Amino acid sequence: MSHLMNTYARLPVAFARGEGAWIYDEAGKAYLDALSGIAVSTLGHNHPRLVRAIAEQAASVLHTSNLYRIPLQEKLADRLAALSGMEEVFFCNSGCEANEAAIKLARFYGHRKGIELPTIIVMENAFHGRTMATLSATGNRKAQAGFEPLVSGFVRVPYKDIAAIRAVAEHNHSVVAVMLEMIQGEGGINVADEQFQRELREICDQRGWLLICDEVQCGVGRTGRWFGWQHAGVTPDVMTLAKGLGSGVPIGACVTAGRAAGLFGPGNHGSTFGGNPLACAAGLTTLEVIETEGLMSNAVEVGEAIRQGMRRALEGVAGVVDIRGRGLMLGIELDRPCGALVGQALEAGVLLNVTAERVIRLLPPLTFTEAEAATLVERLAPLVRDFLAQ
Repeated sequence: MSHLMNTYARLPVAFARGEGAWIYDEAGKAYLDALSGIAVSTLGHNHPRLVRAIAEQAASVLHTSNLYRIPLQEKLADRLAALSGMEEVFFCNSGCEANEAAIKLARFYGHRKGIELPTIIVMENAFHGRTMATLSATGNRKAQAGFEPLVSGFVRVPYKDIAAIRAVAEHNHSVVAVMLEMIQGEGGINVADEQFQRELREICDQRGWLLICDEVQCGVGRTGRWFGWQHAGVTPDVMTLAKGLGSGVPIGACVTAGRAAGLFGPGNHGSTFGGNPLACAAGLTTLEVIETEGLMSNAVEVGEAIRQGMRRALEGVAGVVDIRGRGLMLGIELDRPCGALVGQALEAGVLLNVTAERVIRLLPPLTFTEAEAATLVERLAPLVRDFLAQ
């Protein structure tokens, strides 16, 4: 009997070691990791530069708290500002904490403008986290059920629906921000088109709203750019990061610019562990390796190889609705619930998952090779064909 709280439907496997895109269970069986710990293991497993950086930092100092200067934190903040063109960074430990900071920041911004009940527009099928505020911003009733009363102050619209956002603007004068994922991960790998992003930026500028981009899953090079919003050439007022930023070491960040910068002061927000030396060493190394090893261009090329390979292999197969995504953030939508494929893929030596019930989600490490892409297609496509033929 395990004393773990029963909060996960875990698969019957435990992993002992990893190397690149491959991970090995306790019996030594190899699996191709096309999930990266849900977009976390940016550099794959056991990357020598990351291992060395973590070991060296652990031998120096792990934690001091934010009562004191942390030079590595300052260096990582400078790096993120340079890559994004944004101004300030608050470090935390996870995506939901980063989004919680963004929500607090938007409310603080609203109160500074004299708005008594600041409201944030959020999207259907969004996923922003499991704290009470981020759960309330999330557009997933299954995740919310049983945790009412939810936090007020959110208005929900369909994803990518500019007309709906304009309609809210006409009737609700308490709106202070719009919050969205450039690519919805948990929602089914739904991509916000560039025209929508530009129009949304215009509306936010016209109305004096904050544009909050949740880049927790799609940020840090996964789409082939450092951040998903860079494809459209817009800059948000607030950006949230986590998952892949530390390549497995927990770290999150809330990044601000423009009207959102300079709002928080001492005492307005904080984190005991946020941005500690170990996490920042991992974050800096992750960014350095992505840049020096050309992993963003690799994400584009290998992602396209997977997309085209799956399209060829599944061409004409009834039940395949769409194959979509950007870089190494891919979704294969079927016309029926397909959770059974997760276990079947595990048997075939592939790690993946299913989100939004009908979408096979692929999030390989940015170090994935074209040979590994071919192996993924070779193993996955027959599973999908057999599943749909049943």
